[in-house]
Amino acid sequence: MSAIAESPLLLAEPIWRDRQRNHADRVRPWIEPHRDRAARGEKHPVWDFLFNYYAFRPAWLRRWHPGPDVVLEGPGAAEFLRWPEYRSGADGVQLNLDAVPEKRRQFAAWLHRLLTAMQDRPPFFGCFGLHEWAMVYRQAAGAQRHEDWPLRHAPEELARIVESSAICCSHFDAFRFFTAAARPLNKLQPARTDVGAQEQRGCLHANMDLYKWAFKLAPYAPSELIADAFALARDIRAVDMRASPYDLRGLGFEPIAIETAAGRAEYERAQRRFAARGEPLRARLLSVCRRLA
Repeated sequence: MSAIAESPLLLAEPIWRDRQRNHADRVRPWIEPHRDRAARGEKHPVWDFLFNYYAFRPAWLRRWHPGPDVVLEGPGAAEFLRWPEYRSGADGVQLNLDAVPEKRRQFAAWLHRLLTAMQDRPPFFGCFGLHEWAMVYRQAAGAQRHEDWPLRHAPEELARIVESSAICCSHFDAFRFFTAAARPLNKLQPARTDVGAQEQRGCLHANMDLYKWAFKLAPYAPSELIADAFALARDIRAVDMRASPYDLRGLGFEPIAIETAAGRAEYERAQRRFAARGEPLRARLLSVCRRLA
């Protein structure tokens, strides 16, 4: 993989200021409710995941970066020099791709390999979101993650559903939260070391993780890409929890009853839509990775 230099795009200050404001306006409805809940000490079983598990601070999500090969003109561009990844030149301020730390280059190369493998591997649409069920299977009372919210089935019925289903989760970061009793039921046994061999683009969590990969490339990833990936992750998270065994109707999330044929068909349709939405995001991430090589 080799980086191909691009002709820089020069943005006058009024133009990049508009982009900066538009980005802040876009992410505000995602950030502010989370901050308000956090201030009240209130948990949300659906949306907290996007900030706590992924651990990209709301302030960082709000921050705008133009991405590679963009030169910011005008005196205001000096504000970006507070970050060591930027440099000032004759035309303005831009990311300094000649000084990318070796560790970041190695990560970009690893990510390029992972995303390319996912592109080349056929997607799988037959898991039906059973990972969330496996996370509470045969679990002791009071041990579930979202203990403030009831399950849609009694423990024995939930266990029957899991045991009568084909569990085939390929995503390590979902599989590692399976209960000990559920892990042997999974057809695959994904490990951290074989992520590149298991990850596939039909997986809801793999498509949510496009947000993780985007923010891990910050500030080199354009903030519009990070926001686009967050928007996809947010929509996926809603479906993920609607298909879970939790009853979240009190929060406005109607269940997708994957224990029925109709529910499984609905889940698969959503899965296919998300996989299609992830394709252009993956291509944009690959482009950033190539520039950092």
